Parts: sequence; C-alpha cells; structure tokens
Amino acid sequence: MAPPNPPTTSPIVSAALLGLMEQAGLAVVTLTEGLSEAELLRSRLTRTEVLRQLRRLADSAALLPADVRARMPEADWPGWDHLRPTLHGDPGPPLDEVLWVAATSLVPALLLWLRVYQTSHPELFRMSA
Repeated sequence: MAPPNPPTTSPIVSAALLGLMEQAGLAVVTLTEGLSEAELLRSRLTRTEVLRQLRRLADSAALLPADVRARMPEADWPGWDHLRPTLHGDPGPPLDEVLWVAATSLVPALLLWLRVYQTSHPELFRMSA
C-alpha cells in the first residue's frame, strides 16, 4: 500500500496527526502491557484493537508532511512506512510478526521520541496557526 499523497498540510493538521499517533501508541502500550506474543495473538479482542490502533498510527504517520518528519529524524518513519501495507494486509504470519514488533519495539520508541520532540519542537504539537 503506497502512502497517501496528502495535499499541503497546515500546522494544525500536522499537530492533530501527531496527537492521534500519540493516542494510538498509548492505547497499544496499554493493551499489550504484560502480554506475551502468544497471548496477544490468541486474544481476538485485544489483537483486533491493537491492529486498529496500529493502523491508525501508521496511517497518521503516512500523512505527516516530509518537512515535519525531517524535523524528527530519530523517529523510524521508514519503518512505519514499511509496516503499513502489512498492517492493512491479510491475516497470517507476516501480520502476526508486524503486530508484535510494532507493539513491543516501534511504538515504545516512537512514544519516547514524540515526548522528546514535544520539548525540543513544541510548535509541531501546537494546535494553532
């Protein structure tokens, strides 16, 4: 799945996308806290919600303008872009692996960097023009 080709995005829209990413990431961390990979993959309800939140996060990341991404270079944007098609793909082992890797590695790292950037680049997170 190719990333969407967004029109020019306003600072307000970019801030909203970053906020959605943070909310989705926090939901994933909360839902998966204390779960093993097998427990996550067996739990139909938790797995479904984790997948929904990961899609929301990856889709929001794909809509972020290149200049906003460039101001946050430590965030793994290529990783999210790479995982996005699998998150929207068919069930199976590739999706299972992506769910676990994203939930236990990419999401916590992204949340950490978003906190850092909220301090170093607060203007990116401000909901004003």
